[in-house]
Amino acid sequence: MKVLFAAAEAHPFVKTGGLADVIGALPKALKGAGVDVRVILPKYRGIPEKFTSQMEHVAVVDVPVGWRNQYCGIEQIIYDGIPVYFIDNEYYFGRDGIYGYLDDGERFAFFNRAVLECLPAINFQPDVLHCHDWHAAVIPMLLQGHYRHDPFYSEMRTVFTIHNLLYQGVFPYSVLGELLGLDDSYFNGVEYYGNVNYMKGGIVHSDHVTTVSPTYAEEIRTAYYGYGLDGLLSSRADSLSGIVNGIDTKSYNPNSDPQIFTRYRSNLAKKAENKLGLQQELGLPVAPYIPMVAMVTRLVDSKGLDLLTRVLDELLYYDDIQFVLLGTGDESYERWFREAAWRYPTKLSSQILFNDALSRKIYAASDLFLMPSKFEPCGISQLLALRYGSIPVVRETGGLNDTVHAYNEETGEGNGFTFKDYNAHDMMHTLRRAVSFYRKPEHWKKVTKNAFAGDYSWNVSAQQYIDIYNKITQ
Repeated sequence: MKVLFAAAEAHPFVKTGGLADVIGALPKALKGAGVDVRVILPKYRGIPEKFTSQMEHVAVVDVPVGWRNQYCGIEQIIYDGIPVYFIDNEYYFGRDGIYGYLDDGERFAFFNRAVLECLPAINFQPDVLHCHDWHAAVIPMLLQGHYRHDPFYSEMRTVFTIHNLLYQGVFPYSVLGELLGLDDSYFNGVEYYGNVNYMKGGIVHSDHVTTVSPTYAEEIRTAYYGYGLDGLLSSRADSLSGIVNGIDTKSYNPNSDPQIFTRYRSNLAKKAENKLGLQQELGLPVAPYIPMVAMVTRLVDSKGLDLLTRVLDELLYYDDIQFVLLGTGDESYERWFREAAWRYPTKLSSQILFNDALSRKIYAASDLFLMPSKFEPCGISQLLALRYGSIPVVRETGGLNDTVHAYNEETGEGNGFTFKDYNAHDMMHTLRRAVSFYRKPEHWKKVTKNAFAGDYSWNVSAQQYIDIYNKITQ
């Protein structure tokens, strides 16, 4: 089985969110299961020099973008045994950022077409093109519209994975002909209130659609979570699968992680040494028995921050806890948490930045990990927290509902604490309940043992993807 992953980002080359973690880890799990898997990405200016210096020039091809041809260089690097190709075009990708430009429709139209054009040049004929999120979503439609007549492409099948339905890639109608080179017979497959919707194109034209958790696969077929595509997704229910993401358990391993203060396997006493180290580093009172609650998150509405800002003052004023937050995002939230840290200097540390080493220290040091998300397609942070024995407190949505199970003090089952309604006081009550069990060692040992015992690797999920690949290529 030969598979090509097409995506806009991948760890460790370029990352803005969880998509990069998936593209960085899932191919390795597939390779371990015997799949010939490769990855193709845009070559952004921001890719670190330690990687660009290793890239080998493979070929040059011309890529049609509507009526004109554009230069496309192809670079290659082998990383962890995975061939990774980079689409090189300075006009489109030689910029400081990744997304958010007025010509994003053209930039990723070029990337999608380039993926298909470069396959003969790299001498790779995949059985499956696995396309991720809106940035690679029109590859299945371009395959159908421009390449099916060519024997090289005629047997290729496509899988399209939705990582976050909120971001769909909606552009003017003119994109269809002027950039994608397709006539109006393809418009219904991408039409969205008179515009062209790349995400819709991927859903309509791919052989199979997946998303990143079973619960999210159900949620996006409802009006609340479907963002205008719920009817379409319901119509594809027979070829829509939800597969939970995993994490790179080799990289994220508290027993070998070089960036945390003290390594441990499941020893809570050794884990507590990480709390002391982080308290000292962040200037919080060094106190091993104070429960530490953490968030590592983008500071945006969808992460449930409006719930937290509503009750955090009450929690910090009345409760004997410490709270550590790491992340960047909306300026209003950044300002709010900076001011809150000024009000509660002995209880709250607001780290308004992105720092991978610090995030690992926080996973290792914290006792509880809060994720009150409005929606969460899968979530990686709760899996990382569980891996490091930080017990999640989450809202029952998307992948959080599939991976975090409420602790039952009667049976000793469960690896976290959950609440259902999107309500600030439900969240606060659940967090306080979790803290109450932290103060009962016999229960805390059980819930943390359950957390440490979980399998958060990609192994099971990789096999589910392989099953889909086999099904659509038979």
